[in-house]
Amino acid sequence: MAFSFLTQELAIDLGTANTVIFQNDKKILDQPSIVALDNGTGRLIALGQQAKLMHEKVNPGIKTVRPLRDGVIADFNAAELMIRGFIKQVNSKHKSIFTPNLKLVVGIPSGSTEVETRAVRDSTEHAGGRDVYLIYEPMASALGIGLDVEAPKGNMVVDIGGGTTEIAVISLGGIVVQDSIRVAGDVFTRDIQEYLRQQHNIKVGEITAEKIKIAVGSVLPDLEGENEPEPFTVRGPNMMTAHPVEATVSYQEIAHCLDKTIVKIETAIIHVLEQTPPELYSDIVEGGIWLAGGGSLLRGLARRLTDKINIQFHVAEDPLRAVARGTCLALKNTENYSFLMR
Repeated sequence: MAFSFLTQELAIDLGTANTVIFQNDKKILDQPSIVALDNGTGRLIALGQQAKLMHEKVNPGIKTVRPLRDGVIADFNAAELMIRGFIKQVNSKHKSIFTPNLKLVVGIPSGSTEVETRAVRDSTEHAGGRDVYLIYEPMASALGIGLDVEAPKGNMVVDIGGGTTEIAVISLGGIVVQDSIRVAGDVFTRDIQEYLRQQHNIKVGEITAEKIKIAVGSVLPDLEGENEPEPFTVRGPNMMTAHPVEATVSYQEIAHCLDKTIVKIETAIIHVLEQTPPELYSDIVEGGIWLAGGGSLLRGLARRLTDKINIQFHVAEDPLRAVARGTCLALKNTENYSFLMR
């Protein structure tokens, strides 16, 4: 390959909440998956962090769009503009006279339909990808956590992202049993908004609800001293009078308000375990189940799941980047990994 230096290799974790891009084992971009567009012309005004600052604060001439909903592309045009914009940001750091050939590996939810998979491929190709490979997110997660996915041994991963929770049992480089449910970070955020409306009569936006989730998000009403967060003070308009009010929210309240949603995730995990072949099941009991994705950072989650399912749950070292890191490893071995899709 005389012109191999003209090939640029990028690993992209195209997430509902954040897009992470790795190159040569280094994270070179980590931005919210959101764009701001001109309502009249559809022109891109801002993307990533800049667009997130505008979210829910714009005038009628500008709209902010999250191109991905539930882990899949909901707005094809916005997705293409976003991917193109992020690749441009990455390339602006090193100038070259030639436009490099782009070789990309992109993570997609394991429950993606044919149409949804095609949408990701088309968006990436339109944004300039020459060689596009796709990898299922739970497989990428397992690689990123450091599990040996090609061993004749059962590994189980639960990846709680922004739009979907991906649950998969992996053995011999393939996904044996999987489930992808559209219950994840975005649903937690909506639960918190709903709870504040009903219990405190206070109206909050998506961004404030997300801050509450990060500050006092918990799934256990009693954390028994393990990193108990201070209560969070939230300000907003009263639903009835529109007068400003403030409420103090504790982690116990959040645990109560997220309970029904967490039960759905528990049910999905049990459902996957029910379908797991017995030999792989015993491997999983021995090695435990791995949690990745932003949702796994909810306080007390590993403990609650361990108590409920009687199998040890471990939170990955850097759960937010597990998929991106695994996608990066797959990029280095595109020839050898049979689970990559062209």
